[in-house]
Amino acid sequence: MSMSAAIRPATLFIAGILGGGGIALAAAATHGGDTHFLGAASTMSLAHAPALLALYIGYDRIRTAPIAAILLGLGALIFAGDLINRHYGGGSLFPMAAPIGGMGMIAGWAAIALGAFFRTTATKA
Repeated sequence: MSMSAAIRPATLFIAGILGGGGIALAAAATHGGDTHFLGAASTMSLAHAPALLALYIGYDRIRTAPIAAILLGLGALIFAGDLINRHYGGGSLFPMAAPIGGMGMIAGWAAIALGAFFRTTATKA
C-alpha cells in the first residue's frame, strides 16, 4: 500500500474523530462553565471535519488531497488538543502548539486552493 493510499482511510477516520469530538467539546463547553478554550476547540473541530470528509470523497479528483488532508487533519488535532489541554491541564501540549496547529490548517486550505491548478488524477468515464 502506497503512502497516498494509506492517507485516504486515515482522512475519513480523522474526520469522524473531529466531528464527534467537536460535538462532545460543544457539550462540555456548554455545561462546563468557561467556554473559552473548549468552544474554540469545538469550532475548529466541527469546521474541519466536513472539509476532511469532502477530501475523502473527492480524493481521486483533487490532486492535492493527500497533503491537504495531512495538514488539515494534523493541524486541527494539534490546535484542538492544545486548547483542550489548556482547559483541563492548565498548560500547552508543547511550546507554540496552537500556532503550529493553526498554521497547519492554513497550509491545508492553501493546498486545497492550489489543487485548482493541477489536473485531476481520476480518469473520465
